[in-house]
Amino acid sequence: MRVLVTGGGGFLGKAIVKLLLEQGHEVCSFSRNIYPQLTELGVEQFVGDLNDLAAVIKAADGCDAIYHVAAKAGVWGCYDDFYQPNVVGTKNIIQACRRCEITRLVYTSSPSIVFDGTDMEGIDESVPYPDHFLAYYPQTKAEAEQLVLAANDASLATVALRPHLIWGPEDNHLVPRILERGRAGALRRIGDRPCLVDTVYIDNAAKAHILAGDKLAVGSVVAGKVYFISNDEPLPLWEVVNRILAAGDLPAVEKVISPQLAIAAGVILETVYRLLRLTGEPRMTRFVAKEMSTAHWFDLTAAKNNFGYHPEVTVDEGMIRLQEWLQREK
Repeated sequence: MRVLVTGGGGFLGKAIVKLLLEQGHEVCSFSRNIYPQLTELGVEQFVGDLNDLAAVIKAADGCDAIYHVAAKAGVWGCYDDFYQPNVVGTKNIIQACRRCEITRLVYTSSPSIVFDGTDMEGIDESVPYPDHFLAYYPQTKAEAEQLVLAANDASLATVALRPHLIWGPEDNHLVPRILERGRAGALRRIGDRPCLVDTVYIDNAAKAHILAGDKLAVGSVVAGKVYFISNDEPLPLWEVVNRILAAGDLPAVEKVISPQLAIAAGVILETVYRLLRLTGEPRMTRFVAKEMSTAHWFDLTAAKNNFGYHPEVTVDEGMIRLQEWLQREK
């Protein structure tokens, strides 16, 4: 097939691109920039914004399937900065599928879209969306996911995957943030509960997308469905953080603040940033405080049964690979 990957130069997008190429597909990418690594892989690259329908259709023309990975991520920012790429962009992807008669759409969602500020322990896909959101990212991703699922019909098969906290070599988001704050001594444990949290190693996250895409067809068991994706190895959150710090030769986090204090700090900082129109991101927000003081692990039964997903790289092996990569990057 000829397959379009949005965000093909990103962390997850590039991993998906490589697996698609290994399967013998012709792959093209749609991003805001040209990526030399994709050029070396022989990937045709289209440059543009997701909110530009004409640019999206140009990239999608002639394709058989789309993996829609690109999104605006983050815990802080203006609503429109998230709404345009995440919601309008997804509407454009769906419209491009219709215009170009593309029959398969695999969408990368997020477990954060069902987070209501409390523990999520062993939950499955039946958990509803919350009544309100603490950040624009989950709010807009939730709207986009619903658009994708609603688009599933007799001419377009869609599926949404919710990978949780993707990490590994070449990570340009989670791991760098942890290491940067670790070096600055800015990390604090929030609460002393051993909250279990699922994460997913990059290779496993990418493989899940390929497996779901291979199974996807009009009327198939995965069409119109959503799936949680993780390593299926829930661990205490701060154990995961400390192991990432150790991979970067940094000391473990020892200082602790209460969840109540972290949430209060988030409220104050959010207010100050809004009133003074400060740039950058607050050191704490309500969303982050609640995310880092609650449990997040998921029942993967549906993904295992419906498209044969089973994590191949364990957390232990992933941490070894991450450490080796960080050492090479020094």
